[in-house]
Amino acid sequence: MKKFVLIFFIMINLSLYAQKTSIKDIYPDLKKKSQIDKSDKTIYNLLTTFYEKNLQADQEEMTPEDIQQIEKLVSDPNTKNLHILMLFLMYQQHISKTAAVGKEPDADFQIETMSILENETKDIFGKIPAIIYIYKAEALESGHKKEESQNTVAQGLKEYPDSIPLKVYSYLNTKDTTIKNDLIKNHSKHWMVQQFEIQ
Repeated sequence: MKKFVLIFFIMINLSLYAQKTSIKDIYPDLKKKSQIDKSDKTIYNLLTTFYEKNLQADQEEMTPEDIQQIEKLVSDPNTKNLHILMLFLMYQQHISKTAAVGKEPDADFQIETMSILENETKDIFGKIPAIIYIYKAEALESGHKKEESQNTVAQGLKEYPDSIPLKVYSYLNTKDTTIKNDLIKNHSKHWMVQQFEIQ
């Protein structure tokens, strides 16, 4: 997660958007300026890399090359489906900024952003990336919508049955011993298993 912060400092444009009050105000403008291309999977693949290197891996594996790729995509006006990446990075920026000052993130912002990203990725790519399920579940949990969060985790696990973060959240919700045993046996070194002291 620490390297996410580096990404945000290169995103000067985001602060301009962040001055508006609602993501619903920001999003139409972002989308209007973006070139939509359902055949271009660059942003989908980037979200998958984010997931694999930051959430699915035992420890963070983001490299300087990964950060350079994000910088390049953001700065290139020809990047297809850039609105999805921009919205994702705005979400990350919000979470990082609030955590840095010890504040709770804005649950309404989180839920709205993840709902838009869920719909947009499904519409453009035909599939919702695993990271969106995880962040949406966290957003709903933050907004005290526990049942919706649990449903999101369950739906995500149908799409991504090997997702360690989704398994962790499923276990925390259900206390299912089968999931617990799998996490302990196969993923004991994963940062979330250790963070939540699953043993």
